[in-house]
This record gives sequence, structure tokens and C-alpha cells, in this order.
Amino acid sequence: MNELNELRRTLLKGGCAAGLVAFAASAGLLLPGRALAAEWNKSAFEAKNVADALKGLGASGVADSRDILIKASDIAENGAVIPVEVTSQIADTQSIAILADKNPLPLLAVFEFVDGAQGYVSTRIKMGQTSNVRVVVKAGGKYYSATKEIKVTIGGCGG
Repeated sequence: MNELNELRRTLLKGGCAAGLVAFAASAGLLLPGRALAAEWNKSAFEAKNVADALKGLGASGVADSRDILIKASDIAENGAVIPVEVTSQIADTQSIAILADKNPLPLLAVFEFVDGAQGYVSTRIKMGQTSNVRVVVKAGGKYYSATKEIKVTIGGCGG
């Protein structure tokens, strides 16, 4: 009898989840075609240094900006999981890219915004060693950047 109850609960959960997905898709909240069709910028993500990654992004003439706020710990005890928040206060923010200067592949993520979406990202990054984290924002066809040094400790001992 217990197995039947468990099977019934599993079927109900699955049916509810499928119903929610179908509703979200019909309401236009899920756009799987758009997500699958997104282009992957292979040259930028496979670049071995920051200059080549920026070139792959098409970012030339990058200007420093105080309107990009990077919120992250100054010291990360675990380089495998570093929480980072980025807020762009630049009007018409189109994309936010996050790079770690000393990573073997510096480009960590690129987030694109449409239709006046708020330029805000919260994610976790991975760093092998102490490095500058560079954020590059594309807004109005121009590129802006800000940096923050994050110290990565070995074994979490703070040194």
C-alpha cells in the first residue's frame, strides 16, 4: 500500500510540474527556441588572456567607469565558489561580461539584457589565484569597465 501512495505522489508531482511548464510556455514566459539559438562566442571564451577575450567580445576603447558596482569579498577562502554581484548604473546596459585576469581562460560569463532590463547580475565565479576581477559593460554601443581585486587564500587560512 505504501508503494502505491509513493507512486501516486510521484505522478501528481510530475503532472503538476508538466502543467506549470506548459502554462509558462504558452504564456510566453519560456522561450526555448531563443535559448537554444543563442550564439556562443567561442573565440572570446577560449581566449588565453584578457586582451584576446576583449577582442573576441568586440570591446575596443574600453573606458573606466564608476557607474559599475562590483560586490564581492576582498578575500575568498574558497576560489572554487566566489559570489559576485554586478550592478551597472549606465543607461541602456546591453551586456555585462565578467573576467578574471589571471585565470587560464579569463572570460567567465557574459550576460545580455534586452528591452531596458536592469543591468544587475548575481553569480558565482571560480578563480585559481588572487587576481583582478574585471567587469565590462556594453551600453549604447560603447564599452565601460571596472575592476576589483579578490585575494584567494590557500586552504582557507587567510594568508
